[in-house]
Amino acid sequence: MSFAIEVSNLSKIYDNGFNALDNINFSVNKGEIFALLGPNGAGKSTLINIICGITKKNSGLVNIFNFDNIKDYKAARSLIGLVPQEIATDSFEKVINALKFSRGLFNKPKNNAYLERILTDFALFDKKEDQIRTLSGGMKRRLLIAKALSHEPKILFLDEPTAGVDVELRKTLWKNLNNLKKKGITIFLTTHYIEEAEKLADRVAIIDKGKITLIDSKKKLMSKFGKKKIIVKLTKPIHHIPEKLSKYNLVKNSTGKQLIYSFSSENFIDVLLSDINKIGLRYEDLEVRQKNLEEIFIDLVKK
Repeated sequence: MSFAIEVSNLSKIYDNGFNALDNINFSVNKGEIFALLGPNGAGKSTLINIICGITKKNSGLVNIFNFDNIKDYKAARSLIGLVPQEIATDSFEKVINALKFSRGLFNKPKNNAYLERILTDFALFDKKEDQIRTLSGGMKRRLLIAKALSHEPKILFLDEPTAGVDVELRKTLWKNLNNLKKKGITIFLTTHYIEEAEKLADRVAIIDKGKITLIDSKKKLMSKFGKKKIIVKLTKPIHHIPEKLSKYNLVKNSTGKQLIYSFSSENFIDVLLSDINKIGLRYEDLEVRQKNLEEIFIDLVKK
């Protein structure tokens, strides 16, 4: 199988001896959204910069659609669109000219219709003749993505794409990214917003202290680690959990009016509720919860 990105035995040690990346191995499938999660300083930005050829590695291999990102740098780089964390553009440049310039850097033929279509997709078409300095922060963020797409890359890298933006803009950008996925573009994003990975990603990798600790599909992660809880809300508080319910490993909340049961299989719920009734307890409501990716991430980092 041919992957969009293949990373093998990748390591990065800085001159001061700091081991930023330690023998990283993973691959990204064509057309998927791949999210890299990790705390600040875990190595997320370093990894993206090495894949994109901006930072030198100490060892290992990186292939972009089977092109070595060092030996075949031009071919590999032409397939990549990079959206950095920081907004760094010529403030006095017109929006459309910024896209034309980015496209020209890759020797792509002029295609104003394509560039205008990108601006339309990111709700910037009516700003195309405006100077960048007149745009709002949210518009500048969308412009960075439009610039990264100007040369028609097959992979879009986004380093903390929604850091510092409001919730409404974040949701707009999520919609844009899902639309890009539908067009066949592979998306690799780093984020510390767990909700972002939960909403967007097909697969999630967790990096901590320069090491990939886990890679799996979001669905499998939620199934494997995202245990469900059923909260039984009693009509009257209890002081202790009855002996006949001990096999369920229930947890009582501080008020004594809730019994919390963690489970991975729903087969025992009916039996539990039946046993609760048999010993004379009555409940007025039930609530089912499942761990989200944030809780899973915290649990994994603690291990």
